[in-house]
This record gives sequence, C-alpha cells and structure tokens, in this order.
Amino acid sequence: MDKVKVGRLGPFPRVSKPVFITSSLLILGFIIFGAFFTETAGTLFSFLQGFITDKFGWLFIILVNMALALCIYLATSRYGDIRLGNQTERPQYNLFSWIGMLFSAGIGIGLVYWGTAEPLYHFMAPPMGDAETVAAAKQAMNLSFMHWGLHAWAVYTVVALSLAYFHFRRGLPLSIRSTLYPLIGKRIYGRWGHTVDILAVFGTMFGVVTSLGLGVMQINSGLEKLFGIPSSLPIQFALIAFITALAAASVMMGLDKGIKRLSDINIGFTVVLLAFMVVLGPTLFIFDSFIENIGNYLTVIVSLGTWGESYSGTDWQSGWTIFYWAWWVSWAPFVGIFIARISRGRTIREFTLGVLLIPMLILFFWFTTFGGVAIHMELASAVTGISPGLVEAVQADTGSAIFKLVEYYPLAQPITLLIVVMIMLWFVTSSDSASFVIDMLTAGGDTDPPKIQRLFWATTEGVIAAILLAAGGLSALQAAAIVAGLPFALVIFVMMYALLRGLSRDRLILYRAQQDFITDESADHNSANEFVDEHLLKGPPKIVKGD
Repeated sequence: MDKVKVGRLGPFPRVSKPVFITSSLLILGFIIFGAFFTETAGTLFSFLQGFITDKFGWLFIILVNMALALCIYLATSRYGDIRLGNQTERPQYNLFSWIGMLFSAGIGIGLVYWGTAEPLYHFMAPPMGDAETVAAAKQAMNLSFMHWGLHAWAVYTVVALSLAYFHFRRGLPLSIRSTLYPLIGKRIYGRWGHTVDILAVFGTMFGVVTSLGLGVMQINSGLEKLFGIPSSLPIQFALIAFITALAAASVMMGLDKGIKRLSDINIGFTVVLLAFMVVLGPTLFIFDSFIENIGNYLTVIVSLGTWGESYSGTDWQSGWTIFYWAWWVSWAPFVGIFIARISRGRTIREFTLGVLLIPMLILFFWFTTFGGVAIHMELASAVTGISPGLVEAVQADTGSAIFKLVEYYPLAQPITLLIVVMIMLWFVTSSDSASFVIDMLTAGGDTDPPKIQRLFWATTEGVIAAILLAAGGLSALQAAAIVAGLPFALVIFVMMYALLRGLSRDRLILYRAQQDFITDESADHNSANEFVDEHLLKGPPKIVKGD
C-alpha cells in the first residue's frame, strides 16, 4: 500500500511537507494580518461573513439535509452490518468512554456557552411571531434543538464514518484525503490529497478557535461573578495562555492518558451539574418539557431544516442557522478524525445511531434543563411581576446567562466555580483533541504523531484565538468559522458520494451479493441434509445404545 511521504522538517521529525508548510504559512499569514492590521481584519471578516451567508446559505442547507438523509439510509440499509475493522473485532473503547470522548470533541465549550443563552435569546427576539410569549418559548426551543440536533450530528457522522471506514476497513491513512480514494485512487497521495488535507487543517483550526474564544469570554464572566475580576482583553489573553498550557500538557500525554481521562472527568462533572439542576430545579417541568420539546422539534424538523427566509426577505439566519451549519462543517474534519480514531470495532449501524443520537439527546436534556428552565422563569414573571433578570443578562453579556440562572439555586457560588472549571476542561479537551488531529493531518495520517508537533499546533490555536478576540470578539469568531466552513462544505459533498461508492464494493457486501446469485437448485444440492423428511417430521432419530 502506498503511503503519504513524510520526513523531517527542522525540529519536526515526521511531517508531510506540502501539507505542513502550506498550512503553517497560511495560518502564519493570518496571524500577522490579524495582529498588525486588527481593524482591517475585523472589517474583512464581517464582509466575508455577509457575502458567504447571503450567497451560499442555500448550499449549507442542502448539505446538512443530505447528510442527515444519508445517515438514516446507512443505519437502515444492508451496509449497517459492516464493521469498522475486521468483522470479528470488538469496540476499542467501552460505551461510557466512547460517549465521553464523542461529547468532548463534538461539543465542548459551546454547550455551556449557548445552553442557557440561546433559548433565552430566541425567546426575547424570535425570528417569527411575538416575543416573550408561550409561542416564542416553543419556537426558541425548536430553533435551539435544530441548531444542535440531528443536522449538526449528521455532518459529524458522515465525515467520521468516511474516515473510519477507509482507514480501518481499507487500510488507508487516517486522513481526509483517504475518503476520496474511490474517485481518484492513488492520486490521493499527490497534490489533490494535499489540497484536501490543507483545507481540513484550515477548517479545523478556525472552527476550534471559535469555541476557544467563546470559552475564554465565558470564563471571564464567571470569574467576574466569583471574584470581581473585570471582563477585559488582557484578562482573556492571560486565560488563553494559561489554558493553552494545560492543553499542551494534556496533548503531550496522548490519547488514553490525557484526552480520554479528561473527557471522563468532564462527563462526570456534566452528570453532577445536570443532576443538581434537575433535583433542585422545577423537576416535573424539566421532564415534561423535555418530552414536549422533542415532539415539537420532530414536527417542524423538515420545515425548519429547509427554511431559507426566501419570502420574508430577512437576514436572521445569517447570524444563527447558517453560522451554525458553517461552524459544524468547519469542525467536521477535526471531530470526524477524532471520532473515527476512537471508533474501531463498531458496526456502521451502531456507529451511525450512536454518533447521531446519544450526544444529541444529552444536549437536548441540557438545553431543556438550563435554557428551558430560564424561559419558564421569565414566563412565570409575567404572573408574579418580579423579573428574574435573565433576558437582561443575555442582552448585557451572552456568556453570563448561565451564571445568572444558578443564582436562583442553592450553593450558587460553588456551582459557579464548578461551571468555570468545566469550561476550562472543555477548553483543554477541545484544544488538545484538535492539536492531535491537526498533527495527524500534517503527518500524513499518522495515528500517533510526534509530541513536539502536537505542542506546536496547541500553541498556534491559543495565539489565533487571542488574535480573533482582539480583532472583533464574537463577530470575528463567527466570521472565521463561516469562512473556514465554505471550502470544506464542497469536500463533504464529494465525500458522501465516495463513501457510498466505497461501501458498494465492500468485501462483506460483495460476498453477500455472490450468495444471492446461487440458485435454489445449487443451494439444495450443496447443502448437507442429515435427515430425510420423515425423520424431520417425527423428530430426531433415536440414539442407539453403544453408538
């Protein structure tokens, strides 16, 4: 089997030079541009974001819906029995650890940042209908579920499955280029493969630093609540430096010792926090509304999933839905490679249903417990006349919404501290997972890339997150995600076709197809027939003593 050519480049012992050098130069150029021309960079980001969302929003809508349709098909088709590896293999990681790493890689900081704030935002400023009504509350949950639900995880599933299949089943490098093998064959080791991997590195870098920037802003909000530390860029830069150092230490420890352990700890914290909020909050409302929210979401999934504001002429989607679709796409190479790396031994059906449904249901419960309860409190204030101030908190600082919510619970200070620690750990797991993946891409698909290269990419992520914050805060972060997502969206379209083509030629499928062509006569002739019909009707023959 051919391989991607790798070799030493300065202090880095094992890199694919075309991918590493080109990616590094592009990112270095971005760092210099953002650092020395901050105002111009902010203006450019805003222009590019507007151009892409205005002209290509329809493309992202088609992509996420096609990805979801493909996932449903694969989970229910004959391809579902194919195992990612040999047919006799068993999963490399147990279900708990697998879900923990799925969750840490696929969601991370965004969950804590948006879990309370997004439903509240849609409640106070819905794209359709009147604000702060029961109808607005239902719409807010529908939109939040849409942005974090099946469509988002379908994008991850398609990319991750393509990578896992061609790596574990076909023996190709664990790299984006391998997913194109059914179309271009060995040319994946040439310039076409290099180009695809460079796009993946670029998308991964800017998708992840968007989350890192959001996380730092929210940590700063939490520290302000706890210790009165003001929200400012110098504080946020210091936080980035500190947490990037933690991420670098984690990524140096590797997948099992570093990333897996932190993911397990974070899942434990998530369960503790959820249990606390459910038990001490409006428990019955949470469970009732959780079921109702899922039902409402499923009834509008087609209409919201294909909604394009074509008749209303508004631009609400560009800042929300299209941003999310582009964000998931820009995260897809990173999350896809990471999920593929931890999923050896699972069948396609198990993989597809697990990645598509399990993290999504946890997310929905989280949004209901935090965002749904926050909306419930705001609706109740219309009766009592006492405002909880949650809407005002979102208007003042989006990241502070969750901290304002926990003020109404016992042990508010310890819970706030727990949330800050969780955000830091999400930050670390997102950063070290992304560094691990980018290093794999720039090392030709090596599943155990050199540590010094992991350190380089972890540091680079922190620097870019700081520059994006300086260039315009949240708007610059959103723009970077959208710009990085567009080119890789085109790659995913090709990837879906290549996956179907590759699966149709899988050895298990070909073997079963061969069996289907055996005639009834040949099957009867070649099958062992121990008993004649009379014996079968009367039961097994008697055992003769002495036999």
